[in-house]
Amino acid sequence: MQSRTHTCGELRAEHAGQTVTLHGWVSGLRDKKTIFVVLRDRYGTVQVTIDHNADQALLDAARQLALEYTVEVQGTVALREDFARNAKMETGDIEIIPTSIEVLSTTKPLPFKIDSPTERPTEEVRLKYRYLDLRQSQLQKTMRIRHKTALVVRNYLDEKGFYEIETPILNRSTPEGARDYLVPSRVHPGEWYALPQSPQIFKQILMIGGMDRYFQLCRCFRDEDLRADRQPEFTQIDIEMSFVTQDMIIELSNGMIRKVWKDVIGVDVGDIPSITYAEAIERFGVDNPDLRFGMELFTADWTGTEFGVIGNALSAGGVARGFVVKGGAEVSNSLFKTHKKKGDGAWLAFVKKYRLGGLLYGKLENGEWSGPLSKVEPEYLNTLEGVEDGDLVLVGAGPVAHVNTAMGRLRAFVARERNLIPENAFAFVWVTDFPAFEHDEDNDRWVSVHHPFTKPIDAHIPWLGTDKMGDILSDAYDIVCNGYEIGGGSIRIHNAEVQSKVFEALGLSEAEAKNKFGFLIDALQYGAPPHGGLAMGFDRWTMLLSGTENIRDVIAFPKTTKAQDLMAEAPNTVAEEQLAELFVANTVPADAE
Repeated sequence: MQSRTHTCGELRAEHAGQTVTLHGWVSGLRDKKTIFVVLRDRYGTVQVTIDHNADQALLDAARQLALEYTVEVQGTVALREDFARNAKMETGDIEIIPTSIEVLSTTKPLPFKIDSPTERPTEEVRLKYRYLDLRQSQLQKTMRIRHKTALVVRNYLDEKGFYEIETPILNRSTPEGARDYLVPSRVHPGEWYALPQSPQIFKQILMIGGMDRYFQLCRCFRDEDLRADRQPEFTQIDIEMSFVTQDMIIELSNGMIRKVWKDVIGVDVGDIPSITYAEAIERFGVDNPDLRFGMELFTADWTGTEFGVIGNALSAGGVARGFVVKGGAEVSNSLFKTHKKKGDGAWLAFVKKYRLGGLLYGKLENGEWSGPLSKVEPEYLNTLEGVEDGDLVLVGAGPVAHVNTAMGRLRAFVARERNLIPENAFAFVWVTDFPAFEHDEDNDRWVSVHHPFTKPIDAHIPWLGTDKMGDILSDAYDIVCNGYEIGGGSIRIHNAEVQSKVFEALGLSEAEAKNKFGFLIDALQYGAPPHGGLAMGFDRWTMLLSGTENIRDVIAFPKTTKAQDLMAEAPNTVAEEQLAELFVANTVPADAE
């Protein structure tokens, strides 16, 4: 094998006459007296043309080729005739006239065609044969975007005075909100490491250690139920800074977002607005709103209505909320109803997933209302703003949390269904002033909304441990893009006394707090600076930059929604001898699959 002189994607008209050596895979093959071979590598494709009058050995070599054979081609770059130029190929002005073709490796029959415009393999097949899937142009493009994003982030933060510092992978188990992945210790029988859900405590320790500005592209692990935008192991852009305020962190993050979006995909982000958590819930029902379209929620404050569904919900302390779908009167009523044979309509089934019992609708056509909302008194319906003839109104009624979540999620679902979301648009927004604590009804105790190291806003610190716990706001912030939470963080508690008050308010005894967070509690007593930071979801960033809604499309070797690697066949069983070395019993619950 000879050294490669050029990549398949870089050759242009100015290279005409040059002798080249190329390596790649056969991605196209036609034999019509003249043999046309399309050679592909990571950088692009190029056509290799073997005339029927070529040397017999060369013709024989070309005719033994098959798709996805790995080959070396030596030859000369030639300009194509005008009629043969291919504007769809970046190398379409030239072709390679080969002097030799060598097969470097052959292939078994393929489970699917690479980059076929008509045959799309299932995701299961793609993940099982990930080494073939990675050859597809979209995944190659995505990996390039992922690499470029990491490079831009590192350079940006380096220019801002940050150090990239690694934190431990094997650590102690600390409560972070999800299940830990645990690793048994052979040296310390009966004791366990935990893989980090985040470097939270360590990055705070780095600030106490005087590092001032830290970041890393770190791997995190959470044993939780999966979905399209979540993986059991994922990557964060982790950032922590000393002597900062919320505004300073948001300003730095906005600069990083603008830099990445501009340098990686050429998009100018512009100003990024901020709204409070309360405003997000009021306008959109959820704290990760998609701002690319309207349809903001309204509150149907129709106290006194005789329409039972809404009246009963309001009487029980609930709420009625909805939104207007412009031109939606054309939508089939079957979407909102339960069918005896077919079950729930798609929109009704959607809200039921969020514990909403039903979905009320009304259509205004020719000045008349139809649907369940037509039973609401006119004086209430007339309070709805922006409703015009031909519009659809959707309303949910019930407990506040259920209604907000269901209608907020339905808003985005309907927008996708009706193609109301503009293509190639990015709508960023910061959400601030989150509640610091929420009440766990099952265990009758307060828990942290983010984590117990999040600082309450200064004015609310005196409320710790009082009957105003539910009113305390935190100095926390999330960044949202197109309905995805792509990052979040907070100003941390740097005062040991305040941290102790938070633990006490959460029902943690001094001994429990010491056991779970001992080294951080100790460190806070040694001149801890005011500090704060955030973590950006690197995989979700790449997902948005690549234009996909599936996080598995932006990770080279992802897991399925059952946390399996189909290619490597992980997880798998291990030998009893290995378990014995770790003092672990090989037990499986009787009801396990």
